[in-house]
Amino acid sequence: MIRLIFLGAPGSGKGTQAKRLAQKFDLDHISTGDILRDAIKAQTQLGKMARTFMDAGELVPDNVVLGMIKEELTKRCKGFIFDGFPRTMAQAEGLDKILKELGIQISSVVNLEIADSLIVKRLEARRLCRNCGQEYNLETKPPKVEGVCDLCGGELYKRPDDTPEVIVNRLSVYHQKTRPIEEFYRSRGLLVQIDGSRGFDEVSDSIEAVVEKNDSV
Repeated sequence: MIRLIFLGAPGSGKGTQAKRLAQKFDLDHISTGDILRDAIKAQTQLGKMARTFMDAGELVPDNVVLGMIKEELTKRCKGFIFDGFPRTMAQAEGLDKILKELGIQISSVVNLEIADSLIVKRLEARRLCRNCGQEYNLETKPPKVEGVCDLCGGELYKRPDDTPEVIVNRLSVYHQKTRPIEEFYRSRGLLVQIDGSRGFDEVSDSIEAVVEKNDSV
């Protein structure tokens, strides 16, 4: 069974690639943001705890996030992709304990490598659909018609935080908090480096090769 973790800096394309891969191979796409929103909407105990922190403008503590992750994993009966999780060493170590408790083995950890300068350029070119949320990039994955979503015809817009100053700050946080996770998984023989600077389809082909190799084992 395919169970993957996608790592990569903001703007590396991991979210878009994860969604595409999940659809093609019928995998669950697990995003911590979606899990948080669903738990809050369902008013679960952990969801209520998370909301108190979010309403106060604070980050949701790792133990609450990991509790939600554990709940989600107990529901899964097919392969999955963790998109952008874990983000800190504490989360990586906590996830490792949960996986051992549940007897789940991660197939591979896919890390999309891309230079900061290119990430800034890409994020400045990112556009989202106001209607369905579909993501585009004017350079690597442009819409067929400028300013119009291919899927629903909705208006495309640029996120207000996709500015060079904000992007550079987000990258700084990523390098401080998330980079150490790479060595954590490399030491376990799970890390697979993918050159994310290439075109969307080329990167997809490289990731699919990793999936197919795991699936054949």
